[in-house]
This record gives sequence, C-alpha cells and structure tokens, in this order.
Amino acid sequence: MSAELAQRYGAPVPRYTSYPTAPHFTSSIGVAQARAWLSALTAGSKLSLYVHIPFCQSLCWYCGCNTKVVNKYGPIERYLASLNQELATVAALVPREHGVSHIHFGGGSPNILKPAHIGALAAALRERFNIEESGEFAIEIDPRGLDGEHVAAMKVAGVNRVSIGVQDFEPAVQSAINREQSYETTRDAVVMLRDAGIGSINIDLVYGLPHQTRASVARTMQQVLSLEPDRIAIFGYAHLPERIRHQRLIDPASLPDLTERLGQANRLARLLAADGYVRVGLDHFAKPGDALAQGGVHRNFQGYTTDGADALIGFGASAISRFEAGYTQNATGITEYQEKVAACGLATTRGIALSHDDRMRAFVIERLMCELAFSESDLRERFGESASPLIEEAAALMETDRDGLIERTTDGFRVTERGRPFVRSICGCFDAYLGESEARHAAGV
Repeated sequence: MSAELAQRYGAPVPRYTSYPTAPHFTSSIGVAQARAWLSALTAGSKLSLYVHIPFCQSLCWYCGCNTKVVNKYGPIERYLASLNQELATVAALVPREHGVSHIHFGGGSPNILKPAHIGALAAALRERFNIEESGEFAIEIDPRGLDGEHVAAMKVAGVNRVSIGVQDFEPAVQSAINREQSYETTRDAVVMLRDAGIGSINIDLVYGLPHQTRASVARTMQQVLSLEPDRIAIFGYAHLPERIRHQRLIDPASLPDLTERLGQANRLARLLAADGYVRVGLDHFAKPGDALAQGGVHRNFQGYTTDGADALIGFGASAISRFEAGYTQNATGITEYQEKVAACGLATTRGIALSHDDRMRAFVIERLMCELAFSESDLRERFGESASPLIEEAAALMETDRDGLIERTTDGFRVTERGRPFVRSICGCFDAYLGESEARHAAGV
C-alpha cells in the first residue's frame, strides 16, 4: 500500500513555506509598495529579521538555494556594503518601538564571512533595530569552513542557535552531490560550538539523494544521533534540473524512486522516534525539552520555527519579507540587487498583496503543516462567516478520502500518521493558485 500511496500522492507540490507561494509573486509589487508596508507596520508589532548571504566556497550539485561560488573576498565585501545600505534604509522606515524577537543568517554559507564581518553585521543590526535580549539569533553554517575565530565571533555577536548542513555521510552519496564532508569535521564543529557556549544545535539531512538507500540513510542517522543535536530536519531532495542547471550534473538514474523516497523518510522518522525525538509537522524533529517540541510552531521560509513575529523583514539578494498586507522579494541576482540598493536603498522587484481569501487559506495551510489539523472553530473565530466556503471544501475532502490520510474530529479533521508524509498534498487541496503557473515543485514525498 505504501507504494500505491507514494504514486498516488507523490506528485510535485509546493513546500508551503508561504502562501501564496513565491511563483505567484508578480512585478506589480515593487520598491514603492515595500516602503509603504514597512512604514505601515502596526504599532508594537514584533519583528523577525532574515539576512541572506548568497556565497559558498564550493558548489553542491543538489542545492536549490540562491548562492554563488566565490574564490576571492572582494565580491563579498561589496555585497556587505550594499547590505548595510539596505539595513539603513529599512531602519529609517521602521520605528525602534518594534522589538526584534528573531534573527536568522541564511545562505549560501554565512560563515564564509570573515569573523570580523560577522561581528560587524550583527552590530549593525543591533545599532539600527531594537533587538530583544531574550530573542533567538540563528545562523546556518557549513562546518567545512568553520574555525575557532568564527565560533568566537558568533558568540560575541549573540548567536544562540546554529544549523549545520550535513545532508549525508556516505562517501558515494557525497561524491555524487559534490559535497565531501566527514563525520569528524561535523563532530569537531559541534564540539567547538558547545565549548563556546552555543549549545542549541540543529542538523539538516536530506533523503532522496543519488545512491541513497534505506540502509544508508539509517547509517548516517546513527552518526548524527551520536552528536545529540537539539533538532534534526530531514528534507526531501527536490530534483529540478530544468530550473537549476547544476543539478544536471547528477545522474537521474542514481536517484531513488518515490517508493524508496517514502521508505527512507519513514525509516529516518522511526529511528528518531526510537531515540526520543518529538516529530514536528512534516519533517522536523526536536528533543522533548526543546522549544520546538513545546507547541506554538510556525512555518516560514526557513522551515518550522518558534518564531511567531508579526512581520519578517528579509535583507539581501532574493530575500523575502512578510507583512500583514503581503509579501515582497528582493532582486535574486547579486548584481541586480546591488544596483537596486544603490539606486533607491531597497531592492524589491516583486511580491503579492494578500486578499482576504489568501489570508484564510494561508492560515489553514500553515495549521495543517504545523499541527496536522483543520479546525472549523478556529477558522470561524478568525474570519467569521466568510470562512464557510473553506469549511465546505474541508467537508468535501473528508468525504473523498478513501486512503485513511485524514480522520474526522468534532471540529474538522486531523491528518493521520499514514497521511503525515502527504500533508503537502493535503494542503494543496486548499491552494487556490495550484496549477496556475508553470513553476515546478518538489516531489510530494
């Protein structure tokens, strides 16, 4: 039956880190709208800041992130100058009364920055925004480029959570994706971070990569568990060579099929459950004492998070911001980003204004992704009688489910354990935009 379900519900579908999803953003939203939305933030609202560092020292063939390989530091310094200009422009529009509860440096590989520049960037954020002392400051790292000076700079900057990319420890898999990273390198990074007092560690893994099997991902997981990370994320590889040119370097014949992908995801989930980790949403796991396992989970462009800020402001090339009124996205290319910032201080090139229907569907999809449940009462409490059409859609979904993916509750439905791997496909049933663009998505399992 697992093979049948994988074929039936494994069709490409969005990851739903936002709704509407980015392929539906348009150029009708630009710098003027971004300025207006920044200036109109509700008094007292909490902010989250995301800073994108789009550089790496080498190219991982599986990667779908917006990044560029550099072998000189000059382009990074020029990018940081533009980033600081964008920070200054936004800070001038946003009153300091807005507390910042979350900061995230993503990439690319943010630890490609020199230690002094990590500190300077953090200092610039603290100078221009009201950073709460109790807030979370997370950074993504490539352990292959981490040293003691980087760790010391992160500690001084206030970093208190680090996400380490691993993907897989099997040599054959690493060779096929051009990412050679030993267990020892990863272990040493974890030790350095913990010795410095940065104790909250997340490790990212990927299944569905070339040459992976259920047995091989289990071996990698046992090595990861020996490091005792607080959180583990297991993402399904999205093979999109039509859109991501360097993925063409991966032999498609080496990729596991949908049934094997589902088997790998299930094997990893069972190993984590046996080790005491709490499953969060679709693909994140946390130790019982971690905040992510305590509820109050949200979903944004970095995945599952406890970040419940009212608005997210993204800085850097390709960064996306989320406001009550809609989404904006910066220019994706580094050169275009720098030119836009030089010209007007901001780099917004597209986005989308949210309709009332968008907000309702976004709420339903996020709750399904995070809590695996559809609540009629929650929907009516937030949106009143206008929620009725969505409630009717949920009723129709329950009537047509023949595979036990969802089960009725007194207040709607919940996704079953059988249905959990296909929650993105279930969310797709509430996506009014699905199929309206030519965007290609990752497999549904």
